[in-house]
Amino acid sequence: MVRTFIRSIGLPVLALFAGVAVFGMASTGVQAQGAKRAIEQVKGDVYLFRNNFHNAMFVVTNDGIVVTDPINAEAVGWLKAELKKRFNKPVTHMIYSHSHDDHNSGGQAWGAGIEVIAHENLSKNLNSGQTAAPTKTYKDGYTLKAGGKTFEIKYLGVGHGDDMSAIVVRPENVGFVVDVISPGRLPFRDFPRTDIAGLLSQIKAVEALNFDIMAAGHSKIGKHSDARDTRVYIENLMAAVTTELKAGKSVDDVVKSVKMEDYKGWISYKQFLELNVRGMVKWLKDSGKV
Repeated sequence: MVRTFIRSIGLPVLALFAGVAVFGMASTGVQAQGAKRAIEQVKGDVYLFRNNFHNAMFVVTNDGIVVTDPINAEAVGWLKAELKKRFNKPVTHMIYSHSHDDHNSGGQAWGAGIEVIAHENLSKNLNSGQTAAPTKTYKDGYTLKAGGKTFEIKYLGVGHGDDMSAIVVRPENVGFVVDVISPGRLPFRDFPRTDIAGLLSQIKAVEALNFDIMAAGHSKIGKHSDARDTRVYIENLMAAVTTELKAGKSVDDVVKSVKMEDYKGWISYKQFLELNVRGMVKWLKDSGKV
């Protein structure tokens, strides 16, 4: 049974999705078959689509709608119906942030006839049948002009995967960043599928981009400075864990010692801190840093 609820809000509000705090400027939501979904206006014609704990961005242009990560086929089906109802414009382009299947599955559900844009490394990393194949690839970056909007797509290098890109939409000056930064939230669990040194380089690449508002693949809507804040957290965590390991402490003792108390107010501090520490220990040892 589908239960639909609509919320019309003129100011930023706090919404809770399964215990995770998220922020929006205007939103409507629906709960269907256990999935919590919502559309939030970020700024102007830029919107964030929330599907449980994953987010994707879409932008309404004069010629149609540009979407980003499909997340999965069911999410695409829901969003497709909402876009038709709200805007009645065709989807013209889909831009992938990266290949990881929790963000990039089910792209075929958008149907044929749209341009699919991705980094050149992405195709080799997809699972068979995972999503729609790219029709346009790039090496370092690509600029798409569509319906009065400009999409500056920048490859971030190797760290959390080797095909990650960020997108800046103009004139709204909104940056879409997935996984490498989650505003106001600790990094995910134990840094899975991530070279932490490379991750820091990816974050620095985001810091070099010119935008004001950050629409992220997870967590709340943030701002450009969230990139710096996340980098500083990881650098401080690395320094603290390194000090403890060099003092000869066991992994369990490092976990007990490293509390990162300046970040108690961040989302998922209680859930992810121990995992962050253990992931950092593993990376430092595996990479030969300690």
